[in-house]
Amino acid sequence: MQPEQWISCYIENLKTQKGYSIHTLKNYQRQLEATAMTLWSGSTPKWPMLLPAEIQHLVARWHQSGLSSRSINTRLSAIRGFYHYLIKQKWVQMNPAKSIQAPKVHKRLPKQVDAETLSDFLHQIPQETAIEARDRAIMELFYSSGLRLSELASLDVSHLPQDDALLKVVGKGAKQRYVPIGSKAHQALNIWLNKRIDFHQERNPQEALFLSKNGHRLSVRSIQTRLNFWALKLGLPSHLHPHMLRHSCATHLLENSHNLRAVQELLGHASLATTQIYTHVDFSHLAKIYDAAHPRALMHPDKKEKMDD
Repeated sequence: MQPEQWISCYIENLKTQKGYSIHTLKNYQRQLEATAMTLWSGSTPKWPMLLPAEIQHLVARWHQSGLSSRSINTRLSAIRGFYHYLIKQKWVQMNPAKSIQAPKVHKRLPKQVDAETLSDFLHQIPQETAIEARDRAIMELFYSSGLRLSELASLDVSHLPQDDALLKVVGKGAKQRYVPIGSKAHQALNIWLNKRIDFHQERNPQEALFLSKNGHRLSVRSIQTRLNFWALKLGLPSHLHPHMLRHSCATHLLENSHNLRAVQELLGHASLATTQIYTHVDFSHLAKIYDAAHPRALMHPDKKEKMDD
């Protein structure tokens, strides 16, 4: 296998073995190809000869060119994963990016819509036509269950649970989890399912839960477009996108339950640290819990330990 083919082999491995999304695969391939172009200007890549010092110099060049810390971290992550694969294939002997540190990423919270505004907005979306019913069901499900865009777009009718059972969702890396569906989302889904037949193709009925007017699975781009259409039409005071509904779901759930673990499971985050980034933790509530529960938080004055002189 020639070095110039290694990136394609790695991407194919991620696709078949890891179940990464098309978006992630394209992003990794783009990052690796950009790295190879920078290092070798289109000539045959010399991956086995790449040294940590060269990676460090590359990071410095990216930083000086104005590339954001987040983008640099993404490129380093792609290189580390790539070399991990090359080592397993015995094509190289070491990972030159293993110990390279990238500039610190300033974590940003995605925007959210307050519960009252969002509830009023969803209530205003009519359900008379099939398109209206479909769009309302999509947004209710996003907000109810905190789904990612790719997760919702890939749902089939057969994935819907019976009665009050949980919805089975296939998330990042083909990991499965089960999430609840709220009553409003259940109602909207039932209305859509009754109208969904309007979009059927008689000769080739689709299993996709959400269909376009042509009877095909609704694309992620179309879902984004429909959300923005309703936000503009009904005057929502911000651009509406799927992650905003997902984040609002998590934030409102956390505000009322103060259960970070439950929110982590709902969102399908592998790390609790990721959940803390995407949710607004109510620190005043945390302080009250600490004061009430910790044995050494608020000691009675009469029971305070005396300090040595």
